[in-house]
Amino acid sequence: MNTARTLSRRSFLMGAAAIAPLSLLLAGCSNDEEEAAPAQAAPEQAETATDDSSAADAAPAGGNVLVAYYSAQGHTEAVAQTIADELGADLFEVTPAEPYSDDDLNWTDDNSRVTQEHEDESLRDVELEQVTPDGWEDYDTVLVGYPIWWGIAAWPIDNFISGNDWNGKTVIPFCTSSSSGLGQSGELLAEAAGGGNWQEGQRFSSSADESEIRDWVSGLGLA
Repeated sequence: MNTARTLSRRSFLMGAAAIAPLSLLLAGCSNDEEEAAPAQAAPEQAETATDDSSAADAAPAGGNVLVAYYSAQGHTEAVAQTIADELGADLFEVTPAEPYSDDDLNWTDDNSRVTQEHEDESLRDVELEQVTPDGWEDYDTVLVGYPIWWGIAAWPIDNFISGNDWNGKTVIPFCTSSSSGLGQSGELLAEAAGGGNWQEGQRFSSSADESEIRDWVSGLGLA
């Protein structure tokens, strides 16, 4: 199988409650992906903090598995890699055609790319280098990972979700954050996708131990 090349501003990465309209934005897990420089100082808000220990509902075992992810600073990528290793799954990195630099990710700068995109939703239509993974039709289960920006899933994942046909696939979301829970991420992802059998997802700390990730994966019934 081909392994495709894939994976208010104060609340940018910690699961802020400022959930904007879903212009195919995915909401949910706290944004401690700390992926973007923003994550480090944002205080958590209770509205997005939900049970972060909930495991995904057991999905049907067997079939081909893909782990697709967007990662700004490597935290979500690390989780995705561990999940893929545990399942023997393929990896697909969702990559913006115009990558985000450290300056772009500086949420404290009013003129930074992420700040401007946050304030103007029309700028969030992020072009991707590749929308559909090779052999997409052959995957039965897809795990989708991402950080959260300003209380919603980082918008570079949007066109991956909206640009693919999820019908007939079991989908399990996961995210990284400092402290907030998964929130409504799964529900919003399913709404944006318009198809697929979406399971309850999981939130991981940006510094999650591999053992924690592997324990969660073992409970999915996919291996």
